[in-house]
Amino acid sequence: EPGTAGTFNFQRLYEISKVVTKNLNRVIDRNFYPVEEARNSNMRHRPIGIGVQGLADAFCLMRFSFESDEARQLNKDIFETIYFAAVEASCEVAERDGPYQTYEGSPMSKGQMQFDLWGVTPSDRWDWAGLRAKVAQHGVRNSLLLAPMPTASTAQILGNNEATEPFTSNMYNRRVLAGEFTVVNKYLLRDLVERGLWTPEVRNQIIADGGSVQNVATLPQELKDLYKTVWEVKQRKIIDMAADRGAYICQSQSMNLHVAEPSVRILSSIHFYTWRSGLKTGMYYLRTRPRADAIQFTVDQASLQKTRAASGEVNNDENSRAAANVVEEEEEPCLSCGA
Repeated sequence: EPGTAGTFNFQRLYEISKVVTKNLNRVIDRNFYPVEEARNSNMRHRPIGIGVQGLADAFCLMRFSFESDEARQLNKDIFETIYFAAVEASCEVAERDGPYQTYEGSPMSKGQMQFDLWGVTPSDRWDWAGLRAKVAQHGVRNSLLLAPMPTASTAQILGNNEATEPFTSNMYNRRVLAGEFTVVNKYLLRDLVERGLWTPEVRNQIIADGGSVQNVATLPQELKDLYKTVWEVKQRKIIDMAADRGAYICQSQSMNLHVAEPSVRILSSIHFYTWRSGLKTGMYYLRTRPRADAIQFTVDQASLQKTRAASGEVNNDENSRAAANVVEEEEEPCLSCGA
């Protein structure tokens, strides 16, 4: 129901993850290889890469703000489920076709799963002891299983948010061959319409603030927290969630960070924090904001000034840049910078 929290179907995720694992394994055999070396490598190690998209969509449907403890726990549960299903499916294929050629000597052949290498204890949602016994008997067909990757294009096609990222904006313009049209966060739009808050003034304010809802005075704090953009989410939270799911990711993951005005100090702080968190890839892309904003011809300036005056807003330009988006300063100095 609109405005009410949903429940996550882990059983369905488990089933789909097994299907994906077996399909990707079959792609290795049916694929076209441009060079023989690539074919030989794939046949020896048989790696696959399972990723996700729409994590932010799931949080919205569950009514979890991206920075909440509930969202962090769901993030872990999702990737634990995918990893369990992928290992089980790969083991089932290995029972029929045998393990991959270089299986002997791998951590998995020694009974070490990915979370063991991280020193993490999984939940009791799934039968890990039973799975360990199966793997010890049959091995696995694939050397690597999970590799969350960027999904910008496919996510747009399927109407989801990219990969594991928060929403970049709640309202933006998309250009296609047929012209230009405005895209609104469908979950935000549903909530605003349901509450009778979708007015020209609110729409004007969101456009003026670059897709942020933090300055919309009529919105309750619950919605402001739920629909924070990536510029308003603390990047430390994004890194923490990446580290949480990292215990179930056997390859690596593409993690983008968004800092409006980066500096050497901020980047050093981020890199050391991601390293201490155990991430294999500390950063994929660093997204920044332009120094100057484009002139917003579609914004009704008179209406906007009236709305700002009524709400007592003073400096929305600074607010729209979202100050709380960097990792806290490191207590220890950067040795390379301080040398």
